[in-house]
Amino acid sequence: MKIAILPGDGIGPEIVREAERVLDVFASEGLPIERARGAIGGAGYESARHPLPPATLDLAQAADAVLLGAVGGPRYDALPRELRPEQGILGLRKALALFANLRPALLYPELAASSTLKPEVIAGLDLVIVRELTGDIYFGAPRGRRSNAAGEREGFDTMHYAEGEIVRIARVGFETARKRRRNLVSVDKANVLDTSILWREVVNEVARDYPDVMLSHMYVDNAAMQLVRSPKSFDVIVTGNLFGDILSDEASMLAGSIGMLPSASLDTNGKGLYEPIHGSAPDIAGQDRANPLATILSVAMMFRHTFSRSDVAARIENAVRAALQRGLRTPDIASGAEAVVGTRAMGDAVLVALRNG
Repeated sequence: MKIAILPGDGIGPEIVREAERVLDVFASEGLPIERARGAIGGAGYESARHPLPPATLDLAQAADAVLLGAVGGPRYDALPRELRPEQGILGLRKALALFANLRPALLYPELAASSTLKPEVIAGLDLVIVRELTGDIYFGAPRGRRSNAAGEREGFDTMHYAEGEIVRIARVGFETARKRRRNLVSVDKANVLDTSILWREVVNEVARDYPDVMLSHMYVDNAAMQLVRSPKSFDVIVTGNLFGDILSDEASMLAGSIGMLPSASLDTNGKGLYEPIHGSAPDIAGQDRANPLATILSVAMMFRHTFSRSDVAARIENAVRAALQRGLRTPDIASGAEAVVGTRAMGDAVLVALRNG
């Protein structure tokens, strides 16, 4: 099991450190885990003057899976766009052909009070957003800046999808739904965008191969509303890169904190990039305040999707739940009289549960 470890910036090294301690447990039990470390994002720029140094890309390409912390920080805001930390992640997704992003949003009963929605609305939340990751407006061309005929500055980006790109992400959506409650919602903006009209046509065509899955369509603005109005009505959502980026962050807050949600970005063969969906939080970096649970849960997704070890994944997920059941909370998920602990202490609690489970 060859894993490339890319801690990144801000709180990235702290949360990845706790995830690596989880890997240590399984390595001590005999799993053949091999790790190698690389720099990405701001750390990549500091070490090699590029957010995705060639050595890091080589490392990621040679690995079976990649564990990423987070990238970015205000100190890099003045860099040219092509050197910004975020370009490291975008470049990695593109180079590894990681086209399918899976973002589960699961509300642990212990964290119901951390959600901003009423308990009766949010209790039992369990959905997955399947986001296309290598197309859409983030990668479409042409793009850039220019001056118009009136001398005003303009910025322009191109939203673009090819039929094959839609087919492959739709199939991931259907397959994911088939393993769950067999309900798939495809999100688009087909009342306005030609790209979305094609998206809807192709998804309907793919649906013929999945008669056992109930497919419905929803405009993205309505989907955003329904996620806060009736979140438990969703099982699996499949959507494009831009809409998925926005909706998955919205869904993260349904679960109480963005610090609780893992993600997987997969290629056609199951190789994956695993990371928490939150950012680098430079304002709390080095303060032992970051929540490591999303990163630890990303390791669980790694074992489930890349290494086909659902048993290991379940042990990690159960250990996270056990730590929460003890009443331990990092600051972002504390809502009452629970014991507020730091990054390291939360990691310790997960390790204790792992070894005792």
